[in-house]
Amino acid sequence: MKVLAVEDDPVALAVLARTLRKLGHEVVTAANGEEALARLAAEPVRVVVSDWVMPGVDGLELCRRVRGRLDADYVYFILLTGLVPSEDNQREAIEAGVDDFLNKPLQTQEIWMRLRVAERILRFATQVRQLEEFLPICGYCKKVRDDSNYWQQIESYINTRTGTDFSHSVCPDCYKQVVAPQLESLRREVAGENAAEATDTDATANKPGAVRPLPPPHVRRTH
Repeated sequence: MKVLAVEDDPVALAVLARTLRKLGHEVVTAANGEEALARLAAEPVRVVVSDWVMPGVDGLELCRRVRGRLDADYVYFILLTGLVPSEDNQREAIEAGVDDFLNKPLQTQEIWMRLRVAERILRFATQVRQLEEFLPICGYCKKVRDDSNYWQQIESYINTRTGTDFSHSVCPDCYKQVVAPQLESLRREVAGENAAEATDTDATANKPGAVRPLPPPHVRRTH
């Protein structure tokens, strides 16, 4: 991956860049937050590893500005700190949009694990973005085509990629345009059948020779 390393200390920046390259990543460096924003605007970078405390635009403000960019791919943001952050500082960092933390001095195994997680999350985010932007769908049966040219129901397609389960319902527009007319048609059909049965019964009763039901017997009262 291409990783943007942001650190105001030249020695620490060199150590961070060397570690990232050793792990097989392409590294872009910036000495402060403003320079990092310029780098992000100039070239696509999906991971930022930034120091927390820097003059001017610090790590938190940098993260806020990264999150504030419109129509940009998701950037995984790792914050570096030489101090043990308090609970309030951690909450502030999470609210700013920070994805993960790393303590100084850097441990190669720690940063390797964080970047592996970043790769998986970014891959998932890319798949979701592609799903939102463009999805071949049949105009008749509404099946969608996956990357292997296999057509499947859209529920199955999304469930396979995101784990999302679906519950089916009817939206108000479809109820008004589809379901309500069907219910009204069914009501009229049933009403017509009932009326036809009533007409057949009256016609049978009025036929010559038809047996009419006897009236109830008159009961004479006695005193």
